[in-house]
Amino acid sequence: MREKNTKIIGRGTWIDKIADELIKREKSLGRDLSLIRTESGLGASGIPHVGSMADAVRAYAVTLGLRDMGYNSETIAFTDDMDGLRSVPVDLPSTLNQYLLQPVSLIPDPFGCHESFGKHTSGLLLEALDSVGIEYKHYSAYHVYSKGLMKDIIKEILINAKKVGEIIYEETGQEKFLRYLPYFAICKNCGRIYTTVSLYFDPKEETVKYRCIGSEIKGEWFSGCGYEGYAKIDKADGKLAWKAEFAARWKYLDIRFEAYGKDIADSVKINDRISEEILSFPHPLHVRYELFLDVSGRKISKSRGRTFTPQMWLKYGAPESLILYLLKRFVGTRRISYETVVHMMRELDIYREVYYGKIKLGNPLKEARIKGLLEYSHLLREIPKVKVPYTLVLSLASVAPEGIEKEFVSKRLIKYGYSGNGDIEKVIEYAVNWIRDIGKPPAARIDIDISDIEKKALDELISRISGLDKGEEIQTEIFRVSRKYNISPRRFFMILYQIILGQDKGPRLGPLIEDIGVDNVISKIRKVLRK
Repeated sequence: MREKNTKIIGRGTWIDKIADELIKREKSLGRDLSLIRTESGLGASGIPHVGSMADAVRAYAVTLGLRDMGYNSETIAFTDDMDGLRSVPVDLPSTLNQYLLQPVSLIPDPFGCHESFGKHTSGLLLEALDSVGIEYKHYSAYHVYSKGLMKDIIKEILINAKKVGEIIYEETGQEKFLRYLPYFAICKNCGRIYTTVSLYFDPKEETVKYRCIGSEIKGEWFSGCGYEGYAKIDKADGKLAWKAEFAARWKYLDIRFEAYGKDIADSVKINDRISEEILSFPHPLHVRYELFLDVSGRKISKSRGRTFTPQMWLKYGAPESLILYLLKRFVGTRRISYETVVHMMRELDIYREVYYGKIKLGNPLKEARIKGLLEYSHLLREIPKVKVPYTLVLSLASVAPEGIEKEFVSKRLIKYGYSGNGDIEKVIEYAVNWIRDIGKPPAARIDIDISDIEKKALDELISRISGLDKGEEIQTEIFRVSRKYNISPRRFFMILYQIILGQDKGPRLGPLIEDIGVDNVISKIRKVLRK
């Protein structure tokens, strides 16, 4: 039961605060609340990484928060497949080099399984969203442009191109759009999009006159072919520049919320002004988040091959662990590696123990936040109890004989009293995949302080169990050491579980150490003693 005088909005998460703020804002604007749309922009120019799906997961979480408040809401996933291919990612075929700066929706799929390269890459991201249960309504930029669905909004922006250029200059100092229209035509001669400049808009004919003059992209100059032509704004002959396109999308789709990364903060600021000052559409409520980094602290890059894909995560961890990782916080940069999956699977188990009251926090706000994040990670569906701790399964998988890992782990779990079911089989599969592909489990994170006297006890335990191979003998020595140093058995066992599994409890300790291997456990203890 929540204490009095603690202000908990909804389920106590940032998601609920945003949903609450959004409703208050919409009411102050006097807008229709019959359908509230959140949006996520999806890239299509490279293999999507975990960070690529963060937008959609967070947008859908806000949608769930709005529904939880009693409002009708849906998430729009908008694929920017009219974007030009600026560089070929290192892990993709070099044959794509011949299509540089052409729209990804018009580039053949080098893998031969989709209509275009854009369909292939965006399909991987949509597949990942489907795999974790995210619900969305999908829009393709190519479809929207080719059907002329935003024609009237594009027309309004181009008629007011002078004002757009001034807004861009005021916000960034960029002078380009003081001279040219905020529209990129696809050159009908060379097929490139970013080598063109748009010179004039004819409102009556609804055409843009352009010239292919060339452009510098990522420090490299791409020459234009010199062609001059006309692009129809009701066809996929071109697209608005990013610095105006977001605003057009927001108005066309009636978007009320969209998060964004700090790398496009200037574009969002410009689009906010265009939305308000030119399109007379109140811009969406925003949440700004930091970027995802690789283990070395570098920005995850599709073009440089530094990717950690959702498909990779889902091979080693449950969908809920990935959603929890993306929802846990949006402030601050996030580092991601294979070990992140293990840590989040462990955290998922801890959150479930808190949810069912097996772990007491003594802080109503923190407890509400953890329970709320867990509920959103399960998409407001039923929360399963912990059937078997992931770190236990991973430890067993790490010592299992090659080729019979699943059978080995299953038998040990049955010996410890864990009943077999589909949930446990899936956890075993995740753990075995991790050990087969990655190797040894990462060191457990120890959540307790170990005193000097407890370190002395651990040091003696090493010498006592060295050479033992029977679980009951090991169990006896643990009790003997705890009594000798006047440490309660419960406390001493908890310390050992933390060192071995990264959690406070587990199966009978002696047999567990026997199965994992005394030498392995001694190695773990020594690492703790060296700290």
